[in-house]
Amino acid sequence: MSDHHSEVLIDFQNVSKRYGAFRALRDVSFQVREGEIVGFLGPNGAGKTTAMRILSGFFPPTSGHVSIRGVDMSKHPHKAKQAIGYLPETVSLYPDMRVIEYLRFVAKVKGVPPHERWGHIRAKMSFCGLLEVSHRLIGKLSKGYRQRVGLAQALMGDPSVLILDEPTTGLDPTQIKEIRELIRALGQNRAVILSTHILPEASMLCNRVLMINQGEILASGTVQELASCLKNREVIHIRIKHREDRQHAVEALGSIQGVRGLRSGEEANGETFFAFESLPDEDLRPKITKLFVEQGISLAEIRREPMNLEEVFLGLLEEGKLGRRFS
Repeated sequence: MSDHHSEVLIDFQNVSKRYGAFRALRDVSFQVREGEIVGFLGPNGAGKTTAMRILSGFFPPTSGHVSIRGVDMSKHPHKAKQAIGYLPETVSLYPDMRVIEYLRFVAKVKGVPPHERWGHIRAKMSFCGLLEVSHRLIGKLSKGYRQRVGLAQALMGDPSVLILDEPTTGLDPTQIKEIRELIRALGQNRAVILSTHILPEASMLCNRVLMINQGEILASGTVQELASCLKNREVIHIRIKHREDRQHAVEALGSIQGVRGLRSGEEANGETFFAFESLPDEDLRPKITKLFVEQGISLAEIRREPMNLEEVFLGLLEEGKLGRRFS
C-alpha cells in the first residue's frame, strides 16, 4: 500500500485527445505513486485504451502533459519509456518463436546487459510460471500462457511503471485468478495502472479507482470512498419467469414512487431481471409483490441488497457526477 510520501511515478496532467471532431479524452488528470495499483474503470469505448496508449507513449496527446518518474514523455520519450512495461489488450507475440527466444529478444531490445540477460529472463519466467513451457512455440500455447508471456515481456528491464490494458480478457476463471495474483504481487514496489471494464476485478486488486466515461473522469477514490458517495442506498433485484410479462412489469414498477434508475435484461433461460435503486428506510418489496400478484405478473424472486461497485458506477453515470473527486 502506498502513502503520500512515496514517489509519484505517473503524472498525467490535463490530457485531452481529439480524433477530428471526436474527443476521446477530455482534460483528464491523475497521479499514481509507487506501491499503488490504480484501476482505470469504465465501459468499452469510455477512453481507457486511448489513455493507456498515451501513457505508454504509443501516440501523443492533443494537449496536456505526461511524465514518468519525473521525465516528460514529449521531451524525452526514450528515457520515459525505459521505465514502462506495457501489456496491451491484444498482445502481439511471435507465434513461430519459442518462449525463451522471444523473451531473449525482448530483453535485448529493452537494453538488459548481456551478462545479466539469462538470469533476468529466468527470473521473469519463474515469476510468471513459464519455466515448464520455456521451449514451446508461442503459437502452441493456451490463451492463459500467452498472457503470461505478455506479462513477462512487460517485466523485462524491471520497469517501475506497469500499464495493463484489460489483462484478463478471454481467460477462463482459473487463469483469471492466477493472473490477478501475479498483478497483486507486482504492485508492491511499482506503480501499476490497470484498465478494466470488470468492476469486481478493480474491487479485488486496486488501492484506488478512477471511473471514466465518455473521455471524462466521473469520480476517483478508494472503492470504499466511491461506495460511500452513494451510501444508505440499496438495490432491489426482481426476477420474472415469463418474457411476455416484461412490459407489464416495467409499467407496474414505473407507477411506484421511489423506484429510481430502473434497469432490466434477459437471463439465458428466458427469464427477465430488473434492478433499481431504493432508499433503505422504505422497503418497497411488499408493495411490488402485491402489485405483481394483482396484475398476474410471474414474479420468481425479489430481494434487497446494498449497492455494489457496479451499481455505484451505474449510479454515478445516471447522476452525471462528472469531475467529482473523492480522493
